[in-house]
Amino acid sequence: MIAVTAAETENHFGRVLRQAAEEPVTIEESGFPVAVLISYDAFERYQTLEDYYWGERAKAAREKGGYLEGEVLMEKIRRRIDES
Repeated sequence: MIAVTAAETENHFGRVLRQAAEEPVTIEESGFPVAVLISYDAFERYQTLEDYYWGERAKAAREKGGYLEGEVLMEKIRRRIDES
């Protein structure tokens, strides 16, 4: 992951956008990360994992009256990532 300043992003948005198509780009302001620019494909993968996360929590709540948490939930997410 590369990092660029907010000013560089403003001044060279096209270049930063092309970089984000290849790998996430951290945008920093005053030396601190404030945002990450990612490709649409990466965003879709993130959305899929987030939907899976909340779906598993809802399923556990329905089935057991509680939410999956901690390592049990993380293991399910790891398996889902491996399947992708």
